[in-house]
Amino acid sequence: MATRTESVAAVCAAAKHASRLLATLDTQAKNDALERIAAGLEARVGEILEANLLDLEAGRESDLSTALLDRLALDERRIAAMAAGVRQIIALPDPVGEVVDGFRRPNGLEIRKVLVPLGVIAVVYEARPNVTIDAAALCLKSGNAVVLRGSSSATRSNAVLAQIAAQAAPAGAISILHGRDELTELVTQTAHVDLVIPRGGEGLKAALMEHATVPVIYAASGNCHVYVDSAADLQMASEIAINAKVQRPGVCNAAETLLVHREVAAAFLPQIARDLTAAGVELRGDEPSRELVPAMVEASEADWDTEYLALTLAVRVVDSLDEAIAHVQRHGTGHSEAIVTRDRAAARRFQREVDAACVYVNASTRFTDGGEFGMGAEIGNSTQKLHARGPIGLRELCTFKYLIEGDGQVRS
Repeated sequence: MATRTESVAAVCAAAKHASRLLATLDTQAKNDALERIAAGLEARVGEILEANLLDLEAGRESDLSTALLDRLALDERRIAAMAAGVRQIIALPDPVGEVVDGFRRPNGLEIRKVLVPLGVIAVVYEARPNVTIDAAALCLKSGNAVVLRGSSSATRSNAVLAQIAAQAAPAGAISILHGRDELTELVTQTAHVDLVIPRGGEGLKAALMEHATVPVIYAASGNCHVYVDSAADLQMASEIAINAKVQRPGVCNAAETLLVHREVAAAFLPQIARDLTAAGVELRGDEPSRELVPAMVEASEADWDTEYLALTLAVRVVDSLDEAIAHVQRHGTGHSEAIVTRDRAAARRFQREVDAACVYVNASTRFTDGGEFGMGAEIGNSTQKLHARGPIGLRELCTFKYLIEGDGQVRS
């Protein structure tokens, strides 16, 4: 565990050294290491659960929210899912060395644009032990070293998981920091760290924006919307809205606001309100919504900008597709947005005009996930527009370089 600037720098320097080896490993060597990680998870389930139980007990004592406790909790099913996720990454194509473009210049130069690892990636995350394995596996397969910095609430769980991963990889390739004061030190290691990827709330984002000198891929909060259009199949809309809110409310791709076109509000809102309330959801509605469902709490202006990460949902009636898009553009965070409609033109307009990493037609926002996208896993969901956007998987952990071959050409 690093506790001083020098030791943080030493961990990062070791990672930099390991990254040079990782960049040269062939696919089989990386896959063999990943299989050792998966097997280690399966062999040490009891040890992982014991450590996680201590973290959960400490979390309850410190009054962690229900959403954070859900993110923190591990069980045999979730550990098995982590091992399965590692094996899914094994099955994925290795992006390193892939030629994404190639051409021959009139002077005879042969130019290829080839994917290569970024180098050393620092992953900073909160209360999600599964990120320890997801990040380690994705970085290893993409030829990157990784320095992990989890939250204090998951210290014991992360320590065991990181040890399993580190023992399966070359020395220095996977390391973890635990100290409270190490965040600033880590995100200023410009000599050794090539990229920081945070996975957490707006507080973490603000801290990184204040201190980081290493480049950062930011993932903003997930203030996601489901818009039920006038041409929606209302049964489909009900199933999508319930899934997007209820299936796992404490995650960034869960819906936080339901927008309903006025033409279908009377037919749709009373029944969906009953279904959502039966599922334990507190509804906060605007005046037209509350006229149809008087039991709703009155929504404040702040509700439209709130990522609840809980069983709470803001509800608004809109007069048009234009108004729905305007609401999303004003209050959304660029994560995941959905429209439910049978009108192809409305669907295409929503997809074209809504500025978000993932825009859905007739599907739940809960699919914004590396595993669901066939990436095996993800480190997080980028809401930026540079380099990576949406789920950050293997290809997003690569950059590129140009390889140029000539036959004695010189520039005149």
